[in-house]
Amino acid sequence: MGAILLAGFWAGMINVVVGSGTLVTFPVLLLFGYPPLTANISNNIGLVAGGLSGTWGYRKELAPNRTLILRLLPASTLGGLVGALLLLVLPASAFKTIVPALIILGLLMVAFGPALQRLSARRRPVTSAMTPTNEGPSRSAAGLLAGIFVLGIYGGYFGAAQGILLVGFMSIVTTIALQQINAVKNVLTTAVNGIAAITFIIVAGGHIDWKVTALIACGALLGGFFGARFGRTLPPAALRATIIVVGTAALAKMLLFP
Repeated sequence: MGAILLAGFWAGMINVVVGSGTLVTFPVLLLFGYPPLTANISNNIGLVAGGLSGTWGYRKELAPNRTLILRLLPASTLGGLVGALLLLVLPASAFKTIVPALIILGLLMVAFGPALQRLSARRRPVTSAMTPTNEGPSRSAAGLLAGIFVLGIYGGYFGAAQGILLVGFMSIVTTIALQQINAVKNVLTTAVNGIAAITFIIVAGGHIDWKVTALIACGALLGGFFGARFGRTLPPAALRATIIVVGTAALAKMLLFP
């Protein structure tokens, strides 16, 4: 059980700084013989604690983007609900087959985000893709909401590297600073995991191993605090490099040790 606790701690740290903690805890649970559905659901519920502590740790970076968060939360939460329901009716391996491709896409978006942000900033005089115009929300705002909704579905279903995808996507379609994007990412992923957790508790309680959930939650809660303290000290270039390195390692693990 100590291994599960440590996996939860490490996953909590990674989720706050980067966003691929599920790739740590999920395989550990499978290694200990837990069924995939039980492992996925118990892991999802447990990692909510790390999201909460990590969000608290990033509260300073959240302050400038409260309006943006309030606009994105409904799309993210609805997507998480849809994804959680899909998990209960679709094969557990349905999304796992496309995870490597999604991670590569996310890493490319993170790597080329600065250049795309500069290009986007030259094309529009607003500070966020969610800034409304006199004619109503812009097409870029609608695209941002649609992307957040789709990533919410993915997060509610499986969630591996959801944070990497969110950071990469928002790096392209918004012009806010990377650390602030990371803070918003923590709120959105926590909302997705939270609504999925509530859904699982209500309609799939028989698939929850509460002992495993508690161990992951305790580890992730501490990991979220430490992850926030570490992540907030990183300069943008170092944070971007950390995301790319951890994401590449996660990708290699999935491809070499499926």
